Amino acid sequence: MNEIRTILATDCGSTTTKAILIEQVEGEYRLIVRGEAPTTVEAPFEDVTRGVINAITEVEELTKRVFLDGDEVIIPPRDGNGVDAYISTSSAGGGLQMMVAGVVKNMTAESATRAALGAGAIVMDVIASNDGRLAHEKIDLIRKLRPDMILLSGGTDGGSEQAIELAELIKAANPKPRLGSGYNLPIIYGGNARLQDIIRDTLEGISALSIVDNLRPVLERENLNPARDKIHDLFMEHVMQQAPGYSKLMAMTRTADKQVPIMPTPGAVGLIMQAIAEEEQINVVGVDIGGATTDIFSVFDGTFNRTVSANLGMSYSVANVLAEAGLSNILRWVRSDIEEEDLRNRIGNKMIRPTTIPQTREELMVEQAIAREALRLAFIQHREFAVELKGVQQERTISDAFEQSESGRSLVKMLELDLLVGSGGVLSHAPRRVEAAHMLVDAFLPEGFTRLAVDSIFMMPQLGVLTELHRQAATEVFRKDCLIHLGTCIAPRGILRSGTALKISGKLGDGTDFNHEIGTNELQLFKLPEEPAIELIFEPARSLDLGAGKGKPVKRAISGECVVGLIVDTRGRPFQFTRETRDRQSLLNKWDICE
Repeated sequence: MNEIRTILATDCGSTTTKAILIEQVEGEYRLIVRGEAPTTVEAPFEDVTRGVINAITEVEELTKRVFLDGDEVIIPPRDGNGVDAYISTSSAGGGLQMMVAGVVKNMTAESATRAALGAGAIVMDVIASNDGRLAHEKIDLIRKLRPDMILLSGGTDGGSEQAIELAELIKAANPKPRLGSGYNLPIIYGGNARLQDIIRDTLEGISALSIVDNLRPVLERENLNPARDKIHDLFMEHVMQQAPGYSKLMAMTRTADKQVPIMPTPGAVGLIMQAIAEEEQINVVGVDIGGATTDIFSVFDGTFNRTVSANLGMSYSVANVLAEAGLSNILRWVRSDIEEEDLRNRIGNKMIRPTTIPQTREELMVEQAIAREALRLAFIQHREFAVELKGVQQERTISDAFEQSESGRSLVKMLELDLLVGSGGVLSHAPRRVEAAHMLVDAFLPEGFTRLAVDSIFMMPQLGVLTELHRQAATEVFRKDCLIHLGTCIAPRGILRSGTALKISGKLGDGTDFNHEIGTNELQLFKLPEEPAIELIFEPARSLDLGAGKGKPVKRAISGECVVGLIVDTRGRPFQFTRETRDRQSLLNKWDICE
């Protein structure tokens, strides 16, 4: 393969198409410039490449170079113009929307959900043999939702044959795809291998059926990659081919010697998260909060999970945040006295006019209060989903599994979290970076030692798809140009008692002593000198734990190369705080690290 030195990458979002130019500069890959333009997948243009070309044209204007020859990207470079590779991601037109079906709701159906979410899909609904709905209700649901694709799972190899019943339901529904009317709906079967011939006879006539290895060949193990890979392939071959202009875009994304597939935006973000976790051997949580949805990504001990909270967002779904969180939970974060009716009106106006931005300090305070609750609720959903495999600890029959309702233990262990990354307008475009850090701490309640960062300009999707083409370029740009390091949060876990919660001691690079005692129920910010590693000793109170055990001190190197500093949170874990808390507003003023 020819050496890749210059890369043009776009992300076609639902409203905006973003283009970035990456080049090798003095032996390392760096972001050069960024351009954007409105996405053009809908009328009157109905051609996604129009928006792509407009975004690339802005990159041309900013760099005073030429990357387009008509409607084609110049590959390979010639006479100082063009690039070595052009790649793209997309969530335009609603992204990839799927239904999943499995025999047992919290076993095989949950594995299928993990496979779909990991591939970058929005899961519209989950159908299971034991979900409590009648057959005609499931058939009606499949017909109405019109997904882009269905993933069918069920039964360990040689085990349950209930997947046949699910296939019969899908056949009776005879579902039609959301986009396009002249092709059959793609269906992927990843269940009991012994049933493949029966599933083929049942579904081949009414769908574009693909068969992959079983998602859950045995209770003790998931095998999600074959299904995820097939979802990506079918997304390109079937779904993208039907969207306006995507066939042209797919012909554009290439290097000098091969085509490069377009990837769903969320799937690409997951890839860059996994790449960083693997290279740095760390545990990572990432969030992308948008107008309609909030995506949470996590990698703990090499296990990747993604969830989509499709009803939690900052504009189109803002009323759902109010409904799920409740007025009291939103108002608890607002320092000024706002009437409940006033808050309802503000939220209603935001839903009606989703592109508006706060114009006053009070409006910003309300928006950031809503963001805290949206992030908090989305993370609760993620922790409930990212669990150990269920049905593994003991031998059981399929009837036992049908009765199983308990959740496995969550894989998200906050004391072991190393890096928390935020993305989305309310975080990346906060007027001050300390406000983004404050929101992340309040919403996620990190424990122990956690580095905080935000995506500077929404380029994680492009870097994610780049990991498939040039991993070094993707990770170098992610570290140097994508992430803005906010600082480190120190938060002991345990029951609070009055008095000193944490002592910090050490010396700075210039020999200055750094000694502080922090009482209970505090949130404090300490500015640090720009030093890569400041050795400090943290001594928690006897009832509190920083990861080494209750009351045990921890010596840790803290980086001062950040834009916010060291945040110390001694409000306790779990954190208890309601609107009815005595002196709530004085507490908010006390905890305000943004002033």
